[in-house]
Amino acid sequence: MKLFETERLYGREFTTQDIPRLTEILSDPEVMRYSVHGVCDETATAKFIDWCISCYADPGVGSWALIEKKSTELIGFCGVGPEPVDGVEQMNLGYRLAREYWNLGFATEAVNGVLDYVFKEKSLESVVAIIEPEHLASLRVAEKAGFIDYINRLFHGRTVRLYRLSSQEWCLLGSASRCL
Repeated sequence: MKLFETERLYGREFTTQDIPRLTEILSDPEVMRYSVHGVCDETATAKFIDWCISCYADPGVGSWALIEKKSTELIGFCGVGPEPVDGVEQMNLGYRLAREYWNLGFATEAVNGVLDYVFKEKSLESVVAIIEPEHLASLRVAEKAGFIDYINRLFHGRTVRLYRLSSQEWCLLGSASRCL
């Protein structure tokens, strides 16, 4: 079932059948360069998918499988999930794409689709993005989506930028259809 759709992508819930393909993506050291968890083997990928599935039930969001419409291939994930930040649970935006889909606008497209979905359909009040300052591509994706103001924080022993985007800011950034 499609949860959100963009011009070239759609998002759906993960299933355990996605483990082999997602393991291919998450075992690439370049894809996982800025991940606090590092490269994932099949066991770690299965745990990630189990976490995603549990998030779908409570709190009702999670990281979703990204499917390219043209090929129907799983190309990565994008979504929001609970993440403790300074002792407070935040809804954190996360995304990873297979390397062959980098620099083609897919990450920006996915993030916009997810934000539209979680603000309109899930009624989230705000979303955070936690990004290392050295991860320039991710910073550009977040800023294109409207994440502008940030504070520096330590997160899992790393210096990061903590961005926040409210549903109201998202609405004001886009077309009138974002506000419906």
